[in-house]
Amino acid sequence: MTQSWELIRQARLRAGLTQSRLAARLGKTQAAVAQLERPGSNPTIATLDAALRAAGRRLELQSKPAASNVDETLLARNLRLTPAERLSAFESAHRELGELRRLTDARRAR
Repeated sequence: MTQSWELIRQARLRAGLTQSRLAARLGKTQAAVAQLERPGSNPTIATLDAALRAAGRRLELQSKPAASNVDETLLARNLRLTPAERLSAFESAHRELGELRRLTDARRAR
């Protein structure tokens, strides 16, 4: 994802503008534009939109569905287990986790 400072700088350069000329269009100082173009700057959406419009561009925002953080195949597989099989799988994972913890603690003690 492109950062806001990069969007402003790229728009300014594509428009063939200096920081001073963009600043004049925005009614700001050259130092203010330089600050907007500094990595890590965090302008408001309104400021970003104004800077892009002054450079002949426009801001376009869109929303996309978030990717699921759940492994649905694993979930479906586990739902097919009987309650007894689920309990057995849990107990096995619990034992393995305990063993991993003991090994980690032993390694740290060295």
